[in-house]
Amino acid sequence: MSNGNFVSILDSSLRDGAQGEGISFSLQDKLSIVKALDNLGVAYIEAGNPASNPKDAEFFQKAKSFSLNNAKLVAFGSTRRKNISCDSDDALSALLSAETPVVTIFGKSWLSQVKTILHVSPEENLDMIRESVSFIKEHGRTVIFDAEHFFDGWKQNGEYALKTLEAAVEGGASIVTLCDTKGGAMPLDVYEPVFTVVRRLVRKTEIGIHTHNDAGLAVANSLMAIHAGASHVQGTMLGFGERSGNANLSTIIANLELKLGYKCLPDGQIAELTPACRKIAEITNISLDQGMPYIGLNAFAHKAGMHTDAVLKDSSAYEHVNPSAVGNNRVILISEVTGRSAIIEKLHSAFPEITKDSPVAAKIVSRIKALEKDGYQFEGAEGSFNLLARKILGKYKPFFSLQYYKVIGEQHVDGNPATAFAQIKISVNGETTITAGEGLGPVHALDVALRSALEKFYPAVRTMRLTDFKVRVLDSKDATAAKVRVLVESTDGRNVWTTVGVSTDLIEASWIALVDSFEYKLSVS
Repeated sequence: MSNGNFVSILDSSLRDGAQGEGISFSLQDKLSIVKALDNLGVAYIEAGNPASNPKDAEFFQKAKSFSLNNAKLVAFGSTRRKNISCDSDDALSALLSAETPVVTIFGKSWLSQVKTILHVSPEENLDMIRESVSFIKEHGRTVIFDAEHFFDGWKQNGEYALKTLEAAVEGGASIVTLCDTKGGAMPLDVYEPVFTVVRRLVRKTEIGIHTHNDAGLAVANSLMAIHAGASHVQGTMLGFGERSGNANLSTIIANLELKLGYKCLPDGQIAELTPACRKIAEITNISLDQGMPYIGLNAFAHKAGMHTDAVLKDSSAYEHVNPSAVGNNRVILISEVTGRSAIIEKLHSAFPEITKDSPVAAKIVSRIKALEKDGYQFEGAEGSFNLLARKILGKYKPFFSLQYYKVIGEQHVDGNPATAFAQIKISVNGETTITAGEGLGPVHALDVALRSALEKFYPAVRTMRLTDFKVRVLDSKDATAAKVRVLVESTDGRNVWTTVGVSTDLIEASWIALVDSFEYKLSVS
């Protein structure tokens, strides 16, 4: 049943999201993501199909001892196979063996697929849905029924699509979810059928929506379903999934809570949205899209001089919500088009003692402009900008001194990947250490070697890793003698920062950016 303005959230990152290209979760990854989602406060976590593969089966066994504070764990599976009873179906037995409080059962609602995919009669399909839901319900589980291809089924034979939902309700489903499985529906294709289902079934069950992003409308279609009366939304927290992905829950949750007056999370937890999403991205080992609404690094970034001047006077001029509402931050991008007042405001946010009349402010602005003339770019290099200011303000403390570094490359002729070896000698508080590292390229090798050297002095570096590496040739007319600018992005699982290095030597530019990355982490720890 609908609970007024509350919308329950089901995250399927560990099931539907795992079907995305390049997404592969270890058992520990899955347990860590469950913890992150539970801490955020989603209602349901759909964690996989215990009958589909040994990893999912092992996860559900481990999860039996996993205590959750907010979410309910969900196992996912299909209706019984044709021509057999529910208690003879191994997949349904596996769902019960998972011992989750909630089970999702999916079934066909598109009549043509009933005939061509399942090869059963329309009546048998309804029996399969009703009996499967009832079987799971009778064993004490809450059941969510996912009506696969509902919107395609609605177009072909809407009355039959409705009958599949009614069969699930008769079996005892607590939620029936309308699925845009192919992801091709338009928003107006969604509204009418959801509205019709709500009027017909809302007194008997809760109505949900599950959309895919093949037409780029998964978020819009989910919100349209809520407008039509749905009160349950499924998706993945960062939108990843098969093909073009699933509905992005981070965007949906923020829109529902901040724009439309709905509640999705426990009180105050919307402010944890950005940290939670960055944690999930870190565990998943993906780079978070910087332009992602609400939670991306650039979601509240301002660059043009007129824009930054306006937003500093009145944030609502160019920000549709306060960044802190979702746990994000305003970013003033430093570049040749950034005004002096914006640079000083950026400095003031990190170093409150700096005002527009402070003599050191002019010195920092002058230094930035000089470095930009040499090829540096601080627009996306917050870490290096912060360190530069610290040095000029006298707040910089070198964490180590370099004696030398040496890099040797090795190219294999047998088809194996090229490798590189790095050796560095550094001193920390008078103690000298020499370490070596091997990597898939010179920068990787330097990273390994430097990390190894610093870890025994500064354990905090164990939490950080490099997530992106970009190289830009600045003077292409100089060919291989050209200057290059290197940007290194790093994260500690909660925060993300970028550093920059410039040189005619690619290795040196990389080293400069790499050192800044480690020093920034240590400076703010």
